[in-house]
Amino acid sequence: NSGVISLLRPLLLDVVPTIQQTAALALGRLANYNDDLAEAVVKGDILPQLVCSLSEQNRFYKKAAAFVLRAVGKHSPQLAQAIVQCGALEMLVICLEDFDPGVKEAASWAIGYIARHNSELSQAVVDAGAVPLLVLCIQEPEIALKRIAASTLSDISKHSPELAQTVVDAGAIAHLAQMILNPDAKLKRQVLSALSQIAKHSVDLAELVVAAEIFPVVLICLKDSDEYVKKNGATLIREIAKHTPELSQLIVNAGGVAAVIDCIGSCRGTVRLPGIMVLGYVAAHSENLSMAVIVSKGIPPLCTCLIEEHEDHIKAAAAWALGQVGRHTPEHARAVAVANVLPTLLAMYMDTRSSEDLQMKATLKNILQKCTYLPALEPLLHDAPPNILKHIVGQFSKVLPHDSKARRLFVTTGGLKKVQEIKAESGSLLQEYINTINNCYPEEIVR
Repeated sequence: NSGVISLLRPLLLDVVPTIQQTAALALGRLANYNDDLAEAVVKGDILPQLVCSLSEQNRFYKKAAAFVLRAVGKHSPQLAQAIVQCGALEMLVICLEDFDPGVKEAASWAIGYIARHNSELSQAVVDAGAVPLLVLCIQEPEIALKRIAASTLSDISKHSPELAQTVVDAGAIAHLAQMILNPDAKLKRQVLSALSQIAKHSVDLAELVVAAEIFPVVLICLKDSDEYVKKNGATLIREIAKHTPELSQLIVNAGGVAAVIDCIGSCRGTVRLPGIMVLGYVAAHSENLSMAVIVSKGIPPLCTCLIEEHEDHIKAAAAWALGQVGRHTPEHARAVAVANVLPTLLAMYMDTRSSEDLQMKATLKNILQKCTYLPALEPLLHDAPPNILKHIVGQFSKVLPHDSKARRLFVTTGGLKKVQEIKAESGSLLQEYINTINNCYPEEIVR
């Protein structure tokens, strides 16, 4: 408000180097504070000034100037675009080749903040020639530089398969894969994130990541003491598992499913989410893969997540994963039903406080259409709303005609009585199911 920004601008050209640097630092801190101040720095015509002096000044000034650019660029795509337009990208890329690791780090950070907004800005970073230099930066000995370069590669890769491909073509995967076991937790987080952002786009990219022999090494990350390393490790496995049955099979063969199940058991909250989804994706692909989840004892931790977690989106993921496990055959459905989770799912489906997504994922339809394990279905007869009830009655109508023991039980537990109380429209599917059930019994019992 006091017009400081216009007073700082001439100081960027002062004859005393420390004054230049301090002025740049002051501008950077102002711009960092919020987007209005960053906007003021752009409007005050500061950027061209910084860019022209970037090439000839010393390393302290370069770091300070890169800090201003990062502080402006982080707020919005429009502000990042202003940096690109004043020719700063080319200068930042030159700084990536500087001999001082601190200058490289500052430049890499600013470039990452430009690339993260959208694919156009990310493409501008690629076109300026940043990617091969960032791949060189992740090979430098300084941990801080490795971290920020890996993070920037992650930000470039995330937008599209084409951008991820440019990162792959620069040879990034092999160098990233070698750092999965680095003792530095923050570096591991960024490395796993970058590999995830590459693998998520397509089968081909996921296969290239797998080809760098990340299994079984990446499974060690699931036991890491750092929550984010766990989460990013599970996310990487998820982005690979989702593509094809073959990639999921590879994860199973490497012991990945068991490791993910342990990981879900050992943490709480959103850290669990990618692991839950890994189990869902693996199980969704085929009967055998779903059986692998069942045999590895994946159902109990999913049930635990349903009951323990407070957030609807985590519950919804667990409900979805259980649906994927149970939807293949009666054997699969029985494995889920025996865990006594169907009443919990039904309660969530009917709870008006549940989010729409949770209600949709907890419908039980996938499991019910395959479930022939009647003891688990019977309690649901008494609570289920009509749209779910028809699936439950439908399963009874399939099993009872062929199973005399189940027929007897159905009478003694009061199931048959409950079926008589259901009001179904004549000619509806539900009425047909009820008729089929009634036809299994002598008329006096039905009466």
